[in-house]
Amino acid sequence: MKIVDAHIHLWNLDENYYPWLSDGDRPSVVSDYSSLRRNYLVTDFLNDAASLEVIAAVHIQAEHDPRDHLRETRWLQGVADSATSRGIPQAIVANADLAATDAEALLDAHCTFANVRGIRQALHRRLDSVPPYDPLLDPSFRKNFYLLSKYRLSFDLQFFPHQGLAVEALVRAHPGVQFILTHAGMPLWRDAERLGLWRNSMIQLARYPNVATKISGFGMYDSTWDAKSIEPVLALAIEHFSPARCMLASNFPVEGINKSYVDVWRIYSQYFATWSAAERQALFCDNALRYYRISLDRAQTT
Repeated sequence: MKIVDAHIHLWNLDENYYPWLSDGDRPSVVSDYSSLRRNYLVTDFLNDAASLEVIAAVHIQAEHDPRDHLRETRWLQGVADSATSRGIPQAIVANADLAATDAEALLDAHCTFANVRGIRQALHRRLDSVPPYDPLLDPSFRKNFYLLSKYRLSFDLQFFPHQGLAVEALVRAHPGVQFILTHAGMPLWRDAERLGLWRNSMIQLARYPNVATKISGFGMYDSTWDAKSIEPVLALAIEHFSPARCMLASNFPVEGINKSYVDVWRIYSQYFATWSAAERQALFCDNALRYYRISLDRAQTT
C-alpha cells in the first residue's frame, strides 16, 4: 500500500526556534512532550518510515517562532529540495496570523516557495492566555480570511469543541476555501458534554463540501490506542465525510511518544483490512495527494 502521510512535523532545534520545545513546559494538548525536545530531521523521518512505501508527506507548521513565520517555510523548502530528502515534504502547511496587519504580505511571501499549499493557524492556541484570545472573534481575522482563496491556500482547521459554532460560520462564509480538519476534530476529552460538542461539530461540518478531515492524533488522548479503540472516531468520520473526504496521517513525531511509525500504519491497515482496494487507496494515498495538490512526479518512494 502506497502511503501519503497527511500530517508530519520536522524541526531542527539547532537552527530554528520553537518556543514550546525550547523554553520548557507550556500548556499543550500533549500531556508529556519532554521526549520531543530533540531534533527531528527528514533523515529521522525516513528512518522511521524505511520499511513502508511512503511516497509523500505533508508538513504541518510546528509552532515555530511567531515573530518569523517565514523562516520555517524557507527551511522546509530547503529540506524538500535537498538531495537526501527524497522530496519530503512535498506539501507545506505554513503558519500565519491572519489578523495581523501584514497578513497578505506574509501569505504572498509563503507562496514564493514551491511546496506551500496551505495555512494552519491553531484557533485554540491562545484561548487560555491573559487576556484570552480567540481569532474567530477578531474582526481582523474574519476580514482577512478571504486572502486564503485569493492565494489558493487551504486551511488546516484546529479548534476546541466550544468554538464549533463559530467555526461553522467561518466555513459557511468561505465556500471557496478548502478546509481540512486536523486529527478528526480532536476529540481530546472524555466527558459527555465536550464529546457531544465534538460529535455535533463533525456532523455539521461534514455538510459542507469544502471540508475534509484527517484521521490521526489518537495518542494525544489514548496512549494505548488500537484498531478497536479508535473505531468510534473513525466510524463517525467516515459515515459523515465518506471515504472520499478522509485521509490518514501519522502526526509524527508527536505520535512517536507512544507508538512507532510502523505501528501507526499497522493499526490503520488492520482497521481497513476488509475495505475495498479503491477505498484503501483513497484513504492511504490518493485523497491526500488531491487535497494537498501533490504531483506524483514530485512524490518519491522512501
